[in-house]
Amino acid sequence: MSGTRTVTAPPADRGGRGARERILTAATTLFHREGIHATGVERLTEHAHVSKRTFYQHFPSKNDLVEEYLRRIHQAGGVASEQAIDTTDASPRARILAVFDSAPGSRFRGCPFHNAAVEAADAMPGVEDIVHEHKLDFTARLIHAATEAGARDPYRLGNQLAVLFEGARALATSLNDTSPLLHARSAAETLIDTATIDSGK
Repeated sequence: MSGTRTVTAPPADRGGRGARERILTAATTLFHREGIHATGVERLTEHAHVSKRTFYQHFPSKNDLVEEYLRRIHQAGGVASEQAIDTTDASPRARILAVFDSAPGSRFRGCPFHNAAVEAADAMPGVEDIVHEHKLDFTARLIHAATEAGARDPYRLGNQLAVLFEGARALATSLNDTSPLLHARSAAETLIDTATIDSGK
């Protein structure tokens, strides 16, 4: 059974959804491209084409917006590469390896949850709670896939894969180069084969 995404839902929307959605779209773009701390409320309101009054009607603070930004990614199953673990038309082994694939882009920005955890730096406990839940959920999904793949110790393999995935994405971000993901994918193949060598799967 895969992990469940149960981050507490935010309060009901106030006012029209159009402005709220534009603010969230702006946050998704700007937080990813420029970082959370570097993106101020003024920059967000300009990008979303809303007034500061409208912004604060929907999000009483910037921290509330950051939490909702992360909740949405979490509830979608994470970034695209993480969502690959839940694909229904691929083998467990193929699904695990697919998480190490990365779409080409002009700048590799890495994991939004890892980035948020670094920027939060103990000052945004709500953000840290969402990050923790997401990381534990993704690890649980890896463990589930490892079980389906026939690993003798799926808990161990799932956690090893989680560390490999996290480290590869962090290094790829630092270098702005996705080759660490290719090396991690190769290492993951070895881990999976070793963990399932006599399983027949």
